[in-house]
Amino acid sequence: MRIIIIGSVAAGTSVAAKARRNDEDAEIILYNADYDISYSACGIPYFLGGEIEDIETLTPRSASWFKKRYNVDIFTRHEVITIDAKKKKVKVKNLDTDEVKEDNYDVLVFATGASPIIPDISGVDKEHVFQVRTIQHTAAIDQYIKINQSKKATIIGAGYIGLEMAEQLTHRGLEVTIVQRNNQVMTHLDKDMAFRVEDHLLKKGVKLILNDEVTDINKKEVLTKSGETIVADIVILATGVRPNAQLAKEIGVTIGTSGAIAVNSKMQTNLPNVYAVGDVAESYSVITGKPIYRPLGSTANKMGRIAGDVITGGSLEHRGILSTGILRVFDLAVGQTGMNEVEALEEGYDIEVLHNIKPSRAEYLGGKELVIKAIADRETGRILGVQIIGEDGVDKRIDVFVTAITFKAKAEDLFHLDLAYAPPFSTTKDPVMYTGMALQNAIEKKNQLITPKELSERIVKGEAIQVIDTRSPKQFDVSKVETAINIPLGELRDKCRELNPDLPTVAYCNGGVTGNAAQNVMRNLGFKDIYNLSGGNKNYQNYKKNK
Repeated sequence: MRIIIIGSVAAGTSVAAKARRNDEDAEIILYNADYDISYSACGIPYFLGGEIEDIETLTPRSASWFKKRYNVDIFTRHEVITIDAKKKKVKVKNLDTDEVKEDNYDVLVFATGASPIIPDISGVDKEHVFQVRTIQHTAAIDQYIKINQSKKATIIGAGYIGLEMAEQLTHRGLEVTIVQRNNQVMTHLDKDMAFRVEDHLLKKGVKLILNDEVTDINKKEVLTKSGETIVADIVILATGVRPNAQLAKEIGVTIGTSGAIAVNSKMQTNLPNVYAVGDVAESYSVITGKPIYRPLGSTANKMGRIAGDVITGGSLEHRGILSTGILRVFDLAVGQTGMNEVEALEEGYDIEVLHNIKPSRAEYLGGKELVIKAIADRETGRILGVQIIGEDGVDKRIDVFVTAITFKAKAEDLFHLDLAYAPPFSTTKDPVMYTGMALQNAIEKKNQLITPKELSERIVKGEAIQVIDTRSPKQFDVSKVETAINIPLGELRDKCRELNPDLPTVAYCNGGVTGNAAQNVMRNLGFKDIYNLSGGNKNYQNYKKNK
């Protein structure tokens, strides 16, 4: 069996390695148009910021290493230019010599990855404008900054790469401006979480221009649609990627709705003995089963291993993804998995939404605030998605939620998890457990929740709704929900008789815990329609400030 793989970064090399582990006799050939193989594109910003000293660290394996280790032939700087699917032949061009040769295959694998989207902007081709995708891009950016002593950078786009580059170029001493065409950073987050990232970027000295577009790039300036003029010595394009699916499309491979190649759970395309893996291939949602496109190195490696196994007679299958991601933005970690609120509503779910603000571990041992937004289906109780922002403990919590959602856990299941506890690592009731408990109580209407958005809208409409601030008068005087009255928790039992138990009532504190306690008191005293403000006053004030 002769296997030709087009592309040799994360997915392509994973196909080759797994196929060889299964079959010592297969002929395995990889053609790659780039100079480097199996490199860490995700590590690029950290080299540019100085956290990685040697660029060679990003390219730990060479073609000769693969030949020696796996007996796999890798040809870099070789581009597959045409494919004859009926004859099972490819034409390959040596990009250094222009020589063209023909090769044949029994199995063909598209691992052609994705390319940066180049926006239609005047001046985008100037020498100080760079993409961030390959090792060559990395070296070029590094050299340009050194030679030209760049001081001001403009980044177009505020997704993962844009924010990572903002962090690292700031560390390098550049003044950074981000221009984002949407009204928030990180569009996979809900806006009521994204603004926390935006506030943090501003505190770190990054200038944010949202809801605007770059129209012109000049030698020293960037101009926007709204009329902004930004001084820029260097411009970074972080406007997303597009799957390199054209070659596959030309031979009749089905392209999915996302523009990536449609595959089944075995990474097979609609054509016999033709596979697709990595950033060129669609995945599908663990929750809905529908196709989705979220190009990540972790998914690419997984897809490659599955395809390599299937090609050589194995039984592995792709089980879908949750669009899980995590990002460091200076001191903050930002993690998300599953659906956000907007996506869940678009899919028709009747959702319960919780904002849970808790310390990552015992506060007397340095625990830092975690903000968890969790979404559950009211009908089934199933967790649909989680977003977490904080300085400590985000990664381990998001991975617990990923596992729970993957195995279709309900909100009530989270409370019963036997999670590791000791004060240096967690709280007695871990934030994951508390999230499940609070969501389940809300779903069962024992302790109903109301989001800042919903409360604000009801107040604006002039609804007859009682809002009780259970904090101290000193805290109340600093900031409060606009129609609230102040009744500290210790006085609540006595003063409840002054309130109308038949009116919708909202209790709140700073973060949610005392508000929940007040909610219990009032429910037990006969209040029929009583809510706890999700995330408390802190969450409400942030919402009002950034809506």
